[in-house]
Amino acid sequence: MVLTNQLKKMSSKLIRKISIGKDYKNEAMHYSVGQEVYGGHTICNIIEEDDKYSIYIKKEKDVLIWKDFNKNNWCVIPIYK
Repeated sequence: MVLTNQLKKMSSKLIRKISIGKDYKNEAMHYSVGQEVYGGHTICNIIEEDDKYSIYIKKEKDVLIWKDFNKNNWCVIPIYK
């Protein structure tokens, strides 16, 4: 599958959680790998690209892009150690 190959190439830019929005506590949308969304799909990858963040979802064997966020949006990406 072409999409799987693209994800492998970007593996160094994988993100586990991202919050999009100016007001983190009250209005931001929070997305994390493993979270169930959109009718039984699960977030499988959050990837940082040159100009955007992309969220991919998976249901059974199907992986598809779900959301893109421009890097100009307010966002928080936690750092895990």
